[in-house]
Amino acid sequence: MREHVRPTEETVTACPTEPPDDPAGNTDIPADWLEEFEAAARRPLEVRMRYAFIRTYKPVLDDAPYRAFDTMEDYRRWCQENLPEWLGYARV
Repeated sequence: MREHVRPTEETVTACPTEPPDDPAGNTDIPADWLEEFEAAARRPLEVRMRYAFIRTYKPVLDDAPYRAFDTMEDYRRWCQENLPEWLGYARV
């Protein structure tokens, strides 16, 4: 069980809630992006985790519940012959 550690003045000042000023005076982050980020940061962790991952269909890979191969070489050959290159399973 993790013990709760009470924040000290040192840890609070080491982790400011406001972004540091840009020494060059640039404000590159659009205001609407910053508002969205701050709103997301106020959400509970459970909600943030639920929306953090997007399910993306992967052709061929998602078409079967599982596949089993006798050797790594068999697996690599299957990937080479069956998967689109853009999925990143091609040999280099």
